[in-house]
Amino acid sequence: MKREKDVGFEVRTLSNMIYRQLLAYEARRGVDEVTVMHGWIIGYMYENSDKEIFQKDIEAAFSIARSTVTGILKLMEKKGYIYRKSVERDARLKRLVLTDRGRELHEGTMKNIQMLESHVRENIDTDDLETFFKVIGQMKSNLEKEAKG
Repeated sequence: MKREKDVGFEVRTLSNMIYRQLLAYEARRGVDEVTVMHGWIIGYMYENSDKEIFQKDIEAAFSIARSTVTGILKLMEKKGYIYRKSVERDARLKRLVLTDRGRELHEGTMKNIQMLESHVRENIDTDDLETFFKVIGQMKSNLEKEAKG
C-alpha cells in the first residue's frame, strides 16, 4: 500500500530547498557569513529605522535572552553591520543603528528574496497560487485552533 503524501514533510522539504537556494544567492554576493538571526535583526532594524531601537527591543521582538542578544549584537558590531550610539537624554542608554554596510546587506538580501520568490512562482498560474495560499491559511488556522484548545 502506497503512503499518501505528508503535508508536514512536503512543507519542510520545500522550506529547506528555498533556504538553501537563498544561502547560495547570498554566498555569490560574498555574505555567506551572515547568520539567519543577524539577517532577521538587520531586517527588523531596517523596517523600524524611523524609531529608536535598543537591545531590549531586539530581546522582546525575537524572544531572546539578554545574554544571547548581547553576544549577537557584539558580533554584528564587529562585522560592521551596526553600531551603538549614546542617547542625549540618558548617556547610559545606547541605541542600535544600522551602518551603511548593514543597510546594503539587507537591500541585497531583499533583492535575492524577490528573485527567489519569482523562481518559486514560475509557471504556476494565478488561480493555483490563490488556492495554495488559501489552503496554507486554512492549515495555519487549524494549527492555531489546536494550539489554543
